[in-house]
Amino acid sequence: MKNVFKDCSLSALVAGMIATLISYAGPLVLIFHAAKSATLAPEILSSWVWAISIGSAVLGALLSLRYRVPVVIAWSIPGSALLVSALPQIGINQAIGAYLVANLILLVIGVSGAFDRIIARLPGSIAAGMQAGILFSFGIEVFRALPVQPALVLSMFITYIVMRRVRPRYAVAAVLLVGGAITIFGGQLRSELLEFGLATPQWIAPEFSLSATLNLALPLVLVALTGQFMPGMAVLRNAGYNTPASPIISASAIGGILLAPFGCHGLNLAAVTASLCTGQEAHEDPRRRYIAALAGSVTYLLFGVAGATLVSLFAAFPSALIAALAGLALYGAISDALVRSLAETKERDAGLFTFLVTASGVSFLGMSSAFWGLALGLLAHLIIVARQPAPVEAPTVRH
Repeated sequence: MKNVFKDCSLSALVAGMIATLISYAGPLVLIFHAAKSATLAPEILSSWVWAISIGSAVLGALLSLRYRVPVVIAWSIPGSALLVSALPQIGINQAIGAYLVANLILLVIGVSGAFDRIIARLPGSIAAGMQAGILFSFGIEVFRALPVQPALVLSMFITYIVMRRVRPRYAVAAVLLVGGAITIFGGQLRSELLEFGLATPQWIAPEFSLSATLNLALPLVLVALTGQFMPGMAVLRNAGYNTPASPIISASAIGGILLAPFGCHGLNLAAVTASLCTGQEAHEDPRRRYIAALAGSVTYLLFGVAGATLVSLFAAFPSALIAALAGLALYGAISDALVRSLAETKERDAGLFTFLVTASGVSFLGMSSAFWGLALGLLAHLIIVARQPAPVEAPTVRH
């Protein structure tokens, strides 16, 4: 524990807290949408938020301390999107059963070690291109928010640029302070929306059916692997961490099984928010960046306990502030990923295609853009490598 306090830094603490804020700023809206579409009771929604928050907090802290690596755990974003249409059709009880089946399958994959073997063969340009593509939409949201609140966004942008020149490690912290100050003193904080309340876990009895397994459980497994674990491991690998994927997948599956009856639809390795904790913005020393993940876990814990308060907090702050903060905080990670995706001449095309397809946000045949970016990037890589002529050895001249 002494080492933990010794390794603490302001930049890491801020990076972890912002990473968690971003996790709630967008993906949580999908959960509210799914709950509304299925007409779930408020106490069930509160339990759902509690379960995914507590699960992310505990797993992230334990794995980060175990490996001294910034392991960021979050709930499944593509899984949340699936539930918007699936939950009203099958009901909450069958959905809980599908969550359990999905996590059991993920546990088998994690224990078998198959995922590690896949990751080891993934070209670096493709992994970096996928990461850059996933983060791209967050980067451009800064400028999309500019016409909405120009004074706020421009102030945050200029603060970021200036701090990148004088104190790069504290650029994101300065942006947060400036954005918060302008919001509060400018009268843009909707304080009337703030309310305080604690979340109460609710047990939901699972029901199992073949229909729920085929229509929800299997898609949850697929999007978790291709949309969360694969880009999440790519983020860790690109940052120089060689932590094995199998224990992370296994631990996430076990956490998902334990918390599914309380509404948790899946816990996965984070991709977007993990980039904040694995980059130089968190700390110059990679061995001390795990503190960012721990700070994020503590923030998860606090938000999970205060369910109703969490919802009102995000409603009170302008959406432009959240969008600008997320984009500016990820600029370093986007830049690094783009450079890596185009660094190798032979793999440049594959990295570029992976980036473009992933950044497009296209969804086809039920698969996310991250999946298609990976698939088409690998196809380009295989064709380009296959067409390269093998080097011809010079004939040996005998005298």
